[in-house]
Amino acid sequence: MADAEKARRKAGAAAADELQLMARAEVIAAEQTARIPSSAGREREMPRREIATELAATLHVSERGMVDRMHDAWVLVEQFPSTVAALRAGRVGRGHVRLILEAGVRITDLEVRARFEQAALAVCEIETPGRAKPSIEVIAQKLHPIPLDERHAEAAAGRRVWVRDLDDGMAEITAALPAPLVYAIQDRLSQYACEITAAHREAAKTAEAADGTEINTAAEIVATDTRTMDQIRADVFADLLLTGHATAPISNGSIPETAAIVAQVQIIVPADTLTGRGTDPAELVGYGPIDPETARRLAATAEVWERVFTCPVTGAVEEVDTYRPSRAQRRHLDARDEHCRFPGCRRPARRCDHDHTIDAARGGPTALCNLANLCTRHHSMKHATAWTVVQKAHGILEWTSPTGRVFPDIPRRVLEFTALAAAAAAEPAPF
Repeated sequence: MADAEKARRKAGAAAADELQLMARAEVIAAEQTARIPSSAGREREMPRREIATELAATLHVSERGMVDRMHDAWVLVEQFPSTVAALRAGRVGRGHVRLILEAGVRITDLEVRARFEQAALAVCEIETPGRAKPSIEVIAQKLHPIPLDERHAEAAAGRRVWVRDLDDGMAEITAALPAPLVYAIQDRLSQYACEITAAHREAAKTAEAADGTEINTAAEIVATDTRTMDQIRADVFADLLLTGHATAPISNGSIPETAAIVAQVQIIVPADTLTGRGTDPAELVGYGPIDPETARRLAATAEVWERVFTCPVTGAVEEVDTYRPSRAQRRHLDARDEHCRFPGCRRPARRCDHDHTIDAARGGPTALCNLANLCTRHHSMKHATAWTVVQKAHGILEWTSPTGRVFPDIPRRVLEFTALAAAAAAEPAPF
């Protein structure tokens, strides 16, 4: 493991050196462009293109996008020096750097941007890029001077659908839509795919039990379905758009037409935002901040509301108020964890098991301080391998690997709160 860490630091240092070189290339291109007296766009873009094509040839990569990579490198070196230093030291990776750049470049105030960078690094040095992304987006939103609803309205005006041709008789359709709609679409497709896959397994058992006797055509089709989940989602996507419902024979054989599948998304809304008194953004779990108006509209149609109380000192979830006490612990855990609590895993909490940190068979209590969401994969791994876990205060899990390395997994809200508090504490005194 020490060798792996050493290799990571070397890779980070090499990546930082590459950023410095590309940033220098951008500076040279800008200097050469400034010496061109003509205002014609074609002439003024040639120095940058000339340097970009040579860089691409040297690095054996496509020249497409190299101009953007040069510009991004310059922005990182000039405006996010702490991020480049963290990359050089191996504390963060390229994926983290990209997240910080994309979220932070929208913040134009230099002092605010520096606070954002420190808070974002505090998250990235602990989490994978996939799990860090929502936190970084929330941190950027909280520090951004322009309200999210204004930015969302402008972005939503650009919603569109477009098609790109692929090889071998294929094409790609892409839609740019508000995030809650996209996540709801993906969730609905996944639910259909799960239903079809489950029906396939049952039909296969039925066909095997029939032992050569005739079974109905629909069951035969379902039983012989060998599609992957991605293929099923793609087929259901096409069926729903072209016919209004999943009409393929396999779908008909597994899902009754009257069985409505409703998409599920988890939205967290501050109380003042919900009532209209505040303007703080809401959050689409797994994505990041969404505008208050969309959140209020979704909340108005929700069958069940849950009030989540967080600690004003740490940001940890302390209590979940609900009308179903028998499910209170489960609701609390889902609100606190949001996803599987094994380091790096992003499987949504609603598709996880509520695991006893200390096994119930060994006297572990069924209490919030001894429960956490684990996906099936990591739940079984916890019991079948040498990985161990201890639960600390505020829902922090401390995992220990078979080689003795410790990996803390901190609930996202606690991590965000700590990162923002650390960034605020680093500000110089106003006198």
